[in-house]
Amino acid sequence: MEKSYDVIVAGAGIAGSLAAAAAAKGGAKTLLLDRNTPVEPGKKTNWGWVCGDAVAKSHIDYIHKEIGISFGEPELELKVDGVFAISPDFKNKIQFDGEGYVLDRPKFGNKIRDIAIKMGAEYVNAHEVEGPLLEGNQVVGVFGRDHNKEQFKVNAKLVIDTLGIASTLRRKLPPNEFIQKDISIDDIESTGRYIVDFEPTGTDPDYYDAKNCLIHLNQELAPGGYGWVFPKRGNKVNIGLGVEKHSLDIRNAKLSKKDTLHSLIDQYIEWNPIVKNTKMNNEHNNAKGYWSVTVRRQLDCLVYNGYLGAGDSMAMPNPISAGGIGPAMVAGVQAGQVAAEAVANKRTDMEYLWKYNLMYNQSYGNKTAGLEVFRIYLQSLNNELINYGMAHFLTKEEAIQISYGQIPEITMGSAMTKVLHGVSNINAFRNLLFVVKEMKKLTEMYNNYPKDVAHFSAWSAAVNAEMAMVKEKFKPNPI
Repeated sequence: MEKSYDVIVAGAGIAGSLAAAAAAKGGAKTLLLDRNTPVEPGKKTNWGWVCGDAVAKSHIDYIHKEIGISFGEPELELKVDGVFAISPDFKNKIQFDGEGYVLDRPKFGNKIRDIAIKMGAEYVNAHEVEGPLLEGNQVVGVFGRDHNKEQFKVNAKLVIDTLGIASTLRRKLPPNEFIQKDISIDDIESTGRYIVDFEPTGTDPDYYDAKNCLIHLNQELAPGGYGWVFPKRGNKVNIGLGVEKHSLDIRNAKLSKKDTLHSLIDQYIEWNPIVKNTKMNNEHNNAKGYWSVTVRRQLDCLVYNGYLGAGDSMAMPNPISAGGIGPAMVAGVQAGQVAAEAVANKRTDMEYLWKYNLMYNQSYGNKTAGLEVFRIYLQSLNNELINYGMAHFLTKEEAIQISYGQIPEITMGSAMTKVLHGVSNINAFRNLLFVVKEMKKLTEMYNNYPKDVAHFSAWSAAVNAEMAMVKEKFKPNPI
Protein backbone atom coordinates (compact mmCIF):
# COMPACT_ATOMS: atom_id res chain seq x y z
CA MET A 1 0.00 0.00 0.00
CA GLU A 2 1.43 3.35 -1.06
CA LYS A 3 1.05 6.62 0.82
CA SER A 4 -1.16 8.43 -1.65
CA TYR A 5 -3.91 7.63 -4.16
CA ASP A 6 -6.38 9.44 -6.35
CA VAL A 7 -9.31 7.57 -4.79
CA ILE A 8 -9.65 5.46 -1.66
CA VAL A 9 -12.75 3.27 -1.37
CA ALA A 10 -13.38 2.20 2.23
CA GLY A 11 -15.26 -1.09 2.40
CA ALA A 12 -15.28 -3.85 -0.23
CA GLY A 13 -18.96 -4.71 -0.14
CA ILE A 14 -21.15 -4.42 -3.21
CA ALA A 15 -21.14 -0.60 -3.36
CA GLY A 16 -17.43 -0.42 -2.54
CA SER A 17 -16.14 -2.98 -5.02
CA LEU A 18 -18.23 -1.50 -7.81
CA ALA A 19 -17.11 2.03 -6.91
CA ALA A 20 -13.47 0.90 -7.04
CA ALA A 21 -14.06 -0.83 -10.37
CA ALA A 22 -15.69 2.25 -11.88
CA ALA A 23 -13.06 4.65 -10.50
CA ALA A 24 -10.16 2.50 -11.74
CA LYS A 25 -11.79 2.05 -15.12
CA GLY A 26 -12.08 5.83 -15.30
CA GLY A 27 -8.32 6.17 -14.91
CA ALA A 28 -8.05 6.96 -11.19
CA LYS A 29 -5.30 5.41 -9.10
CA THR A 30 -7.61 3.55 -6.72
CA LEU A 31 -7.18 1.77 -3.39
CA LEU A 32 -9.90 -0.57 -2.13
CA LEU A 33 -9.65 -1.19 1.62
CA ASP A 34 -11.51 -3.85 3.56
CA ARG A 35 -11.27 -5.19 7.10
CA ASN A 36 -11.98 -8.83 6.21
CA THR A 37 -9.92 -11.78 5.02
CA PRO A 38 -8.93 -11.97 1.33
CA VAL A 39 -11.80 -14.34 0.51
CA GLU A 40 -14.47 -12.53 2.55
CA PRO A 41 -14.77 -9.02 1.04
CA GLY A 42 -17.67 -7.02 2.36
CA LYS A 43 -18.55 -9.45 5.16
CA LYS A 44 -20.59 -7.45 7.66
CA THR A 45 -19.96 -9.36 10.89
CA ASN A 46 -18.68 -12.67 12.19
CA TRP A 47 -22.13 -13.97 11.21
CA GLY A 48 -21.40 -13.39 7.55
CA TRP A 49 -23.11 -11.47 4.75
CA VAL A 50 -26.43 -10.76 6.42
CA CYS A 51 -29.09 -9.94 3.82
CA GLY A 52 -31.91 -11.44 1.80
CA ASP A 53 -29.54 -11.93 -1.18
CA ALA A 54 -32.16 -10.83 -3.75
CA VAL A 55 -31.65 -8.27 -6.53
CA ALA A 56 -33.73 -7.16 -9.51
CA LYS A 57 -32.56 -8.07 -13.01
CA SER A 58 -32.70 -4.38 -13.94
CA HIS A 59 -29.84 -3.65 -11.54
CA ILE A 60 -27.70 -6.46 -12.91
CA ASP A 61 -28.40 -5.06 -16.40
CA TYR A 62 -27.42 -1.57 -15.21
CA ILE A 63 -23.98 -2.77 -14.12
CA HIS A 64 -23.41 -4.49 -17.45
CA LYS A 65 -24.43 -1.36 -19.37
CA GLU A 66 -22.33 1.06 -17.31
CA ILE A 67 -19.05 -0.79 -16.82
CA GLY A 68 -19.34 -3.93 -18.92
CA ILE A 69 -19.54 -6.52 -16.14
CA SER A 70 -21.42 -9.74 -16.91
CA PHE A 71 -22.68 -12.17 -14.31
CA GLY A 72 -23.79 -15.78 -14.35
CA GLU A 73 -23.50 -18.93 -12.28
CA PRO A 74 -22.41 -19.53 -9.58
CA GLU A 75 -22.69 -15.95 -8.22
CA LEU A 76 -26.25 -15.64 -9.59
CA GLU A 77 -27.46 -18.66 -7.69
CA LEU A 78 -31.10 -18.72 -8.79
CA LYS A 79 -33.21 -16.77 -11.27
CA VAL A 80 -36.67 -15.81 -9.94
CA ASP A 81 -39.75 -14.49 -11.72
CA GLY A 82 -40.71 -11.90 -9.12
CA VAL A 83 -41.36 -10.85 -5.54
CA PHE A 84 -44.83 -11.23 -4.02
CA ALA A 85 -46.28 -9.65 -0.88
CA ILE A 86 -48.91 -11.77 0.85
CA SER A 87 -51.57 -10.44 3.23
CA PRO A 88 -51.79 -11.79 6.80
CA ASP A 89 -54.95 -13.77 5.94
CA PHE A 90 -53.40 -15.11 2.67
CA LYS A 91 -56.38 -13.86 0.67
CA ASN A 92 -54.40 -11.33 -1.35
CA LYS A 93 -51.06 -11.63 -3.09
CA ILE A 94 -49.48 -8.67 -4.88
CA GLN A 95 -46.40 -8.69 -7.08
CA PHE A 96 -44.25 -5.68 -6.26
CA ASP A 97 -41.06 -6.50 -8.09
CA GLY A 98 -40.29 -8.37 -11.28
CA GLU A 99 -37.66 -10.69 -12.64
CA GLY A 100 -34.47 -10.99 -10.64
CA TYR A 101 -31.92 -13.20 -8.95
CA VAL A 102 -31.09 -14.66 -5.57
CA LEU A 103 -27.34 -14.32 -5.16
CA ASP A 104 -24.70 -16.54 -3.69
CA ARG A 105 -23.62 -13.49 -1.76
CA PRO A 106 -20.03 -14.53 -0.85
CA LYS A 107 -19.29 -15.62 -4.42
CA PHE A 108 -20.87 -12.48 -5.84
CA GLY A 109 -18.76 -10.35 -3.52
CA ASN A 110 -15.56 -12.10 -4.53
CA LYS A 111 -16.39 -11.70 -8.22
CA ILE A 112 -16.94 -7.94 -8.09
CA ARG A 113 -13.85 -7.49 -5.90
CA ASP A 114 -11.83 -9.42 -8.50
CA ILE A 115 -13.29 -7.26 -11.26
CA ALA A 116 -12.19 -4.12 -9.38
CA ILE A 117 -8.65 -5.54 -9.23
CA LYS A 118 -8.75 -6.49 -12.92
CA MET A 119 -9.74 -2.94 -13.79
CA GLY A 120 -6.73 -1.62 -11.93
CA ALA A 121 -7.73 -1.07 -8.32
CA GLU A 122 -5.32 -2.11 -5.59
CA TYR A 123 -7.00 -4.26 -2.94
CA VAL A 124 -5.77 -4.38 0.66
CA ASN A 125 -7.63 -6.48 3.23
CA ALA A 126 -7.38 -6.75 7.03
CA HIS A 127 -7.35 -2.95 7.40
CA GLU A 128 -10.03 -1.38 9.58
CA VAL A 129 -10.81 2.21 8.58
CA GLU A 130 -11.49 4.29 11.70
CA GLY A 131 -12.00 7.77 10.30
CA PRO A 132 -11.13 10.43 7.73
CA LEU A 133 -7.92 12.41 7.49
CA LEU A 134 -8.87 16.09 7.40
CA GLU A 135 -7.31 19.34 6.34
CA GLY A 136 -9.80 21.93 7.54
CA ASN A 137 -13.12 21.00 5.91
CA GLN A 138 -11.54 18.78 3.26
CA VAL A 139 -11.28 14.99 3.49
CA VAL A 140 -7.78 14.05 2.34
CA GLY A 141 -7.53 10.36 3.20
CA VAL A 142 -8.28 7.79 5.88
CA PHE A 143 -6.72 6.37 9.01
CA GLY A 144 -7.22 3.11 10.84
CA ARG A 145 -5.62 -0.08 12.13
CA ASP A 146 -4.10 -2.98 10.26
CA HIS A 147 -4.21 -6.67 11.18
CA ASN A 148 -1.45 -6.07 13.75
CA LYS A 149 -3.52 -3.28 15.35
CA GLU A 150 -0.93 -0.79 14.18
CA GLN A 151 -2.14 2.56 12.94
CA PHE A 152 -2.00 3.42 9.24
CA LYS A 153 -2.69 6.63 7.32
CA VAL A 154 -3.23 6.91 3.59
CA ASN A 155 -3.83 10.09 1.62
CA ALA A 156 -6.18 10.51 -1.30
CA LYS A 157 -7.72 13.22 -3.43
CA LEU A 158 -11.13 11.62 -2.85
CA VAL A 159 -12.58 9.10 -0.41
CA ILE A 160 -15.64 6.97 -1.18
CA ASP A 161 -17.39 5.78 1.98
CA THR A 162 -19.00 2.34 1.69
CA LEU A 163 -18.50 1.24 5.30
CA GLY A 164 -22.16 0.59 6.01
CA ILE A 165 -24.83 1.89 8.35
CA ALA A 166 -22.44 2.63 11.25
CA SER A 167 -19.75 4.21 9.06
CA THR A 168 -16.92 5.74 11.07
CA LEU A 169 -16.12 7.99 8.12
CA ARG A 170 -19.58 9.55 7.97
CA ARG A 171 -19.81 9.95 11.74
CA LYS A 172 -16.38 11.63 11.98
CA LEU A 173 -16.85 14.22 9.26
CA PRO A 174 -16.47 17.84 10.39
CA PRO A 175 -19.70 19.44 11.69
CA ASN A 176 -21.75 20.36 8.64
CA GLU A 177 -25.33 20.91 7.48
CA PHE A 178 -25.17 18.47 4.59
CA ILE A 179 -24.53 14.90 5.77
CA GLN A 180 -26.31 13.47 8.80
CA LYS A 181 -23.94 11.67 11.11
CA ASP A 182 -26.53 9.63 12.97
CA ILE A 183 -29.63 7.77 11.80
CA SER A 184 -32.77 7.68 13.95
CA ILE A 185 -33.71 4.34 15.46
CA ASP A 186 -37.21 4.95 14.05
CA ASP A 187 -35.69 4.57 10.58
CA ILE A 188 -33.97 1.26 11.29
CA GLU A 189 -35.20 -2.32 11.09
CA SER A 190 -33.54 -5.08 13.03
CA THR A 191 -33.23 -8.01 10.66
CA GLY A 192 -32.09 -11.58 10.83
CA ARG A 193 -32.01 -14.55 8.51
CA TYR A 194 -31.05 -18.19 8.33
CA ILE A 195 -29.86 -20.07 5.27
CA VAL A 196 -31.17 -23.61 5.62
CA ASP A 197 -31.52 -26.84 3.70
CA PHE A 198 -34.94 -28.36 4.19
CA GLU A 199 -37.25 -31.19 3.22
CA PRO A 200 -40.48 -29.77 1.74
CA THR A 201 -43.67 -30.97 3.40
CA GLY A 202 -46.23 -30.74 0.63
CA THR A 203 -46.56 -27.76 -1.72
CA ASP A 204 -48.08 -24.35 -1.10
CA PRO A 205 -46.78 -21.36 -3.12
CA ASP A 206 -47.96 -18.97 -0.40
CA TYR A 207 -45.35 -20.39 1.98
CA TYR A 208 -42.58 -21.48 -0.39
CA ASP A 209 -42.21 -20.96 -4.12
CA ALA A 210 -39.11 -22.20 -5.93
CA LYS A 211 -39.61 -19.59 -8.67
CA ASN A 212 -40.56 -16.52 -6.63
CA CYS A 213 -39.51 -14.59 -3.55
CA LEU A 214 -42.25 -14.34 -0.93
CA ILE A 215 -42.86 -11.60 1.62
CA HIS A 216 -45.32 -12.23 4.47
CA LEU A 217 -46.97 -9.16 5.96
CA ASN A 218 -47.98 -10.01 9.51
CA GLN A 219 -47.78 -7.57 12.40
CA GLU A 220 -47.87 -10.33 15.00
CA LEU A 221 -45.11 -12.42 13.43
CA ALA A 222 -42.98 -9.46 12.25
CA PRO A 223 -44.16 -6.23 13.94
CA GLY A 224 -43.30 -3.17 11.89
CA GLY A 225 -41.64 -5.27 9.20
CA TYR A 226 -42.22 -8.53 7.36
CA GLY A 227 -41.03 -12.10 6.99
CA TRP A 228 -39.40 -13.43 3.83
CA VAL A 229 -38.86 -16.77 2.16
CA PHE A 230 -36.40 -16.43 -0.72
CA PRO A 231 -35.58 -19.66 -2.60
CA LYS A 232 -32.04 -20.67 -3.42
CA ARG A 233 -30.74 -23.55 -5.53
CA GLY A 234 -32.18 -26.96 -4.62
CA ASN A 235 -34.07 -27.33 -1.36
CA LYS A 236 -32.28 -24.39 0.18
CA VAL A 237 -33.84 -21.15 1.34
CA ASN A 238 -32.95 -17.75 2.77
CA ILE A 239 -35.62 -17.24 5.44
CA GLY A 240 -35.84 -14.39 7.91
CA LEU A 241 -37.65 -11.30 9.06
CA GLY A 242 -37.28 -7.69 10.08
CA VAL A 243 -38.89 -5.83 12.96
CA GLU A 244 -39.14 -2.22 14.07
CA LYS A 245 -38.22 -1.68 17.73
CA HIS A 246 -41.22 0.38 18.85
CA SER A 247 -43.61 -1.93 17.03
CA LEU A 248 -42.03 -4.97 18.70
CA ASP A 249 -42.27 -3.31 22.14
CA ILE A 250 -45.96 -2.48 21.59
CA ARG A 251 -46.70 -5.95 20.30
CA ASN A 252 -44.96 -7.63 23.24
CA ALA A 253 -46.75 -5.42 25.77
CA LYS A 254 -50.21 -6.04 24.28
CA LEU A 255 -49.67 -9.79 23.97
CA SER A 256 -47.80 -10.11 27.30
CA LYS A 257 -44.78 -11.59 25.55
CA LYS A 258 -41.03 -11.07 25.66
CA ASP A 259 -40.11 -12.01 22.12
CA THR A 260 -36.88 -10.92 20.50
CA LEU A 261 -35.82 -10.86 16.87
CA HIS A 262 -34.15 -14.24 17.40
CA SER A 263 -37.20 -15.88 18.96
CA LEU A 264 -39.48 -14.46 16.28
CA ILE A 265 -37.35 -15.90 13.47
CA ASP A 266 -37.51 -19.32 15.12
CA GLN A 267 -41.29 -18.98 15.44
CA TYR A 268 -41.57 -17.86 11.82
CA ILE A 269 -39.75 -20.94 10.60
CA GLU A 270 -41.85 -23.17 12.84
CA TRP A 271 -45.00 -21.42 11.52
CA ASN A 272 -44.14 -22.27 7.91
CA PRO A 273 -45.78 -25.65 7.05
CA ILE A 274 -43.59 -26.28 3.97
CA VAL A 275 -40.08 -25.39 5.17
CA LYS A 276 -39.59 -28.33 7.53
CA ASN A 277 -36.78 -30.58 8.77
CA THR A 278 -34.37 -27.69 8.45
CA LYS A 279 -30.63 -27.91 8.74
CA MET A 280 -28.32 -24.89 8.78
CA ASN A 281 -26.33 -24.50 5.57
CA ASN A 282 -23.08 -23.10 6.90
CA GLU A 283 -21.14 -22.76 3.67
CA HIS A 284 -18.81 -19.74 4.03
CA ASN A 285 -19.81 -19.60 7.75
CA ASN A 286 -22.89 -17.76 6.54
CA ALA A 287 -25.80 -19.79 7.93
CA LYS A 288 -27.20 -17.42 10.54
CA GLY A 289 -26.92 -13.69 11.03
CA TYR A 290 -28.48 -10.50 12.40
CA TRP A 291 -28.06 -6.91 11.27
CA SER A 292 -29.65 -3.47 11.17
CA VAL A 293 -31.04 -1.98 7.96
CA THR A 294 -32.25 1.55 7.28
CA VAL A 295 -35.80 1.96 5.92
CA ARG A 296 -35.81 5.65 5.06
CA ARG A 297 -34.94 7.70 2.02
CA GLN A 298 -31.21 8.02 1.33
CA LEU A 299 -29.46 10.77 3.26
CA ASP A 300 -30.42 14.17 1.88
CA CYS A 301 -26.85 14.83 0.68
CA LEU A 302 -24.29 12.23 -0.42
CA VAL A 303 -21.18 14.40 -0.81
CA TYR A 304 -18.77 16.58 1.13
CA ASN A 305 -15.42 18.12 0.27
CA GLY A 306 -13.23 15.21 -0.87
CA TYR A 307 -15.93 12.69 0.09
CA LEU A 308 -18.73 10.65 -1.48
CA GLY A 309 -20.86 7.95 0.13
CA ALA A 310 -22.72 4.98 -1.35
CA GLY A 311 -24.81 2.03 -0.21
CA ASP A 312 -25.74 1.45 3.43
CA SER A 313 -23.45 4.23 4.65
CA MET A 314 -25.87 6.66 2.97
CA ALA A 315 -29.08 4.84 4.08
CA MET A 316 -29.89 3.66 0.56
CA PRO A 317 -31.92 0.45 1.07
CA ASN A 318 -35.47 0.61 -0.28
CA PRO A 319 -37.73 1.97 2.51
CA ILE A 320 -40.49 -0.58 1.89
CA SER A 321 -38.56 -3.75 1.04
CA ALA A 322 -35.29 -2.90 2.87
CA GLY A 323 -33.55 -4.24 -0.24
CA GLY A 324 -30.10 -2.70 -0.37
CA ILE A 325 -28.24 -4.58 -3.10
CA GLY A 326 -29.81 -2.80 -6.08
CA PRO A 327 -29.36 0.79 -4.88
CA ALA A 328 -25.83 -0.06 -3.69
CA MET A 329 -24.97 -1.23 -7.21
CA VAL A 330 -26.30 1.93 -8.83
CA ALA A 331 -24.71 4.28 -6.30
CA GLY A 332 -21.37 2.45 -6.25
CA VAL A 333 -20.92 2.73 -10.00
CA GLN A 334 -22.02 6.37 -10.05
CA ALA A 335 -19.76 7.34 -7.15
CA GLY A 336 -16.77 5.72 -8.85
CA GLN A 337 -17.53 7.42 -12.16
CA VAL A 338 -17.89 10.86 -10.58
CA ALA A 339 -14.75 10.33 -8.48
CA ALA A 340 -12.63 9.47 -11.53
CA GLU A 341 -13.98 12.47 -13.41
CA ALA A 342 -13.38 14.80 -10.44
CA VAL A 343 -9.78 13.67 -10.07
CA ALA A 344 -9.14 14.09 -13.78
CA ASN A 345 -10.51 17.65 -13.60
CA LYS A 346 -8.67 18.42 -10.35
CA ARG A 347 -11.94 19.34 -8.62
CA THR A 348 -12.71 17.48 -5.39
CA ASP A 349 -14.75 20.21 -3.72
CA MET A 350 -18.39 19.64 -2.80
CA GLU A 351 -19.65 21.99 -5.53
CA TYR A 352 -18.10 19.80 -8.23
CA LEU A 353 -19.13 16.53 -6.59
CA TRP A 354 -22.73 17.74 -6.37
CA LYS A 355 -23.45 16.08 -9.73
CA TYR A 356 -23.39 12.73 -7.91
CA ASN A 357 -26.39 13.84 -5.82
CA LEU A 358 -28.23 14.67 -9.03
CA MET A 359 -27.25 11.43 -10.80
CA TYR A 360 -28.37 9.18 -7.98
CA ASN A 361 -31.54 11.15 -7.37
CA GLN A 362 -32.54 10.90 -11.01
CA SER A 363 -31.78 7.19 -11.39
CA TYR A 364 -33.18 5.87 -8.09
CA GLY A 365 -33.37 8.29 -5.18
CA ASN A 366 -36.27 10.51 -6.27
CA LYS A 367 -38.83 7.82 -5.38
CA THR A 368 -37.54 6.86 -1.94
CA ALA A 369 -39.11 9.67 0.14
CA GLY A 370 -42.52 8.65 -1.16
CA LEU A 371 -41.77 5.01 -0.35
CA GLU A 372 -40.74 6.06 3.16
CA VAL A 373 -44.10 7.75 3.67
CA PHE A 374 -45.90 4.57 2.60
CA ARG A 375 -43.73 2.48 4.92
CA ILE A 376 -44.65 4.73 7.87
CA TYR A 377 -48.33 4.34 6.98
CA LEU A 378 -48.06 0.54 6.76
CA GLN A 379 -46.49 0.38 10.22
CA SER A 380 -49.57 2.14 11.63
CA LEU A 381 -51.89 -0.67 10.45
CA ASN A 382 -52.76 -3.87 12.28
CA ASN A 383 -53.32 -7.18 10.52
CA GLU A 384 -57.06 -6.63 10.16
CA LEU A 385 -56.55 -3.31 8.40
CA ILE A 386 -53.79 -4.70 6.20
CA ASN A 387 -56.08 -7.56 5.15
CA TYR A 388 -58.94 -5.19 4.39
CA GLY A 389 -56.73 -2.65 2.68
CA MET A 390 -55.07 -5.17 0.38
CA ALA A 391 -58.52 -6.49 -0.54
CA HIS A 392 -60.31 -3.17 -1.06
CA PHE A 393 -58.16 -0.03 -0.93
CA LEU A 394 -55.92 -0.59 -3.94
CA THR A 395 -56.20 -2.48 -7.17
CA LYS A 396 -53.27 -4.75 -7.92
CA GLU A 397 -52.14 -2.29 -10.57
CA GLU A 398 -52.20 0.58 -8.05
CA ALA A 399 -50.29 -1.47 -5.48
CA ILE A 400 -47.63 -2.30 -8.07
CA GLN A 401 -47.38 1.39 -8.98
CA ILE A 402 -46.71 2.31 -5.34
CA SER A 403 -44.12 -0.44 -4.92
CA TYR A 404 -42.17 1.07 -7.81
CA GLY A 405 -42.42 4.57 -6.34
CA GLN A 406 -45.10 5.67 -8.79
CA ILE A 407 -48.17 7.51 -7.51
CA PRO A 408 -51.61 6.20 -8.53
CA GLU A 409 -54.60 8.50 -8.81
CA ILE A 410 -56.78 7.65 -5.81
CA THR A 411 -59.58 9.96 -4.67
CA MET A 412 -62.30 9.91 -2.03
CA GLY A 413 -64.74 9.44 -4.87
CA SER A 414 -63.22 6.08 -5.59
CA ALA A 415 -64.34 5.00 -2.12
CA MET A 416 -67.83 4.69 -3.59
CA THR A 417 -66.60 1.63 -5.48
CA LYS A 418 -65.03 0.13 -2.35
CA VAL A 419 -66.76 -1.69 0.48
CA LEU A 420 -65.75 0.33 3.54
CA HIS A 421 -67.43 -1.37 6.48
CA GLY A 422 -66.60 0.18 9.84
CA VAL A 423 -65.13 3.44 11.05
CA SER A 424 -61.58 2.04 11.26
CA ASN A 425 -61.64 1.03 7.59
CA ILE A 426 -62.97 4.41 6.50
CA ASN A 427 -60.31 6.20 8.56
CA ALA A 428 -57.58 3.97 7.18
CA PHE A 429 -58.74 4.71 3.64
CA ARG A 430 -58.80 8.44 4.32
CA ASN A 431 -55.29 8.11 5.69
CA LEU A 432 -54.27 6.31 2.52
CA LEU A 433 -55.54 9.26 0.49
CA PHE A 434 -53.44 11.55 2.67
CA VAL A 435 -50.41 9.29 2.21
CA VAL A 436 -50.76 9.22 -1.57
CA LYS A 437 -50.98 13.02 -1.55
CA GLU A 438 -47.80 13.20 0.56
CA MET A 439 -46.02 10.70 -1.67
CA LYS A 440 -46.83 12.88 -4.66
CA LYS A 441 -45.67 16.00 -2.86
CA LEU A 442 -42.35 14.53 -1.74
CA THR A 443 -41.67 12.95 -5.12
CA GLU A 444 -42.16 16.38 -6.67
CA MET A 445 -39.77 17.87 -4.10
CA TYR A 446 -37.14 15.29 -5.05
CA ASN A 447 -37.76 15.90 -8.73
CA ASN A 448 -36.74 19.46 -7.89
CA TYR A 449 -33.63 18.44 -5.95
CA PRO A 450 -31.38 21.50 -5.56
CA LYS A 451 -29.03 21.90 -8.49
CA ASP A 452 -26.26 23.37 -6.33
CA VAL A 453 -24.99 23.65 -2.77
CA ALA A 454 -26.48 27.12 -2.18
CA HIS A 455 -30.09 25.94 -2.44
CA PHE A 456 -29.71 22.77 -0.35
CA SER A 457 -30.46 23.99 3.19
CA ALA A 458 -33.93 25.35 2.47
CA TRP A 459 -34.87 22.28 0.44
CA SER A 460 -33.62 19.86 3.11
CA ALA A 461 -35.47 21.71 5.87
CA ALA A 462 -38.71 21.53 3.90
CA VAL A 463 -38.32 17.79 3.23
CA ASN A 464 -37.53 17.00 6.86
CA ALA A 465 -40.48 19.08 8.10
CA GLU A 466 -42.80 17.18 5.77
CA MET A 467 -41.49 13.82 6.95
CA ALA A 468 -41.70 14.82 10.63
CA MET A 469 -45.36 15.68 10.11
CA VAL A 470 -46.04 12.26 8.56
CA LYS A 471 -44.31 10.46 11.43
CA GLU A 472 -46.32 12.44 13.97
CA LYS A 473 -49.56 11.50 12.23
CA PHE A 474 -48.84 7.78 11.85
CA LYS A 475 -47.51 6.02 14.94
CA PRO A 476 -46.66 2.30 15.03
CA ASN A 477 -49.75 0.28 15.98
CA PRO A 478 -49.15 -3.40 15.18
CA ILE A 479 -51.75 -5.01 17.43
